[in-house]
Amino acid sequence: MRTYETVTIVKPQLSDGEVVELINSVKEFINKAGGEIVSEEKLGRRKFSHEIDHVRDGFYVYVKFRAEPAFIKTWDEMAKLNENILRSIVMLSVEIKAKPAPAAK
Repeated sequence: MRTYETVTIVKPQLSDGEVVELINSVKEFINKAGGEIVSEEKLGRRKFSHEIDHVRDGFYVYVKFRAEPAFIKTWDEMAKLNENILRSIVMLSVEIKAKPAPAAK
């Protein structure tokens, strides 16, 4: 299993309760596919720099999860078919290991 991060933009017309319900259904979708949620964060409503489908703002949600690589194609299909999701992107999560500071002379 690999670790992925996704940022999903949800339609702004949804109420806070509907956004929570959508997030729960997304987490359930990941769990049913054999994945596991590492973390999640609601980033809130933000304005776009340009319109997406005649919409000027959206609710951003960040989810970090572990899943098999084949799951990503399934995720993309689900995001395209869900009418409440404006955009979604999945990225492979890579931890950057800090180099030790040089020793003082």
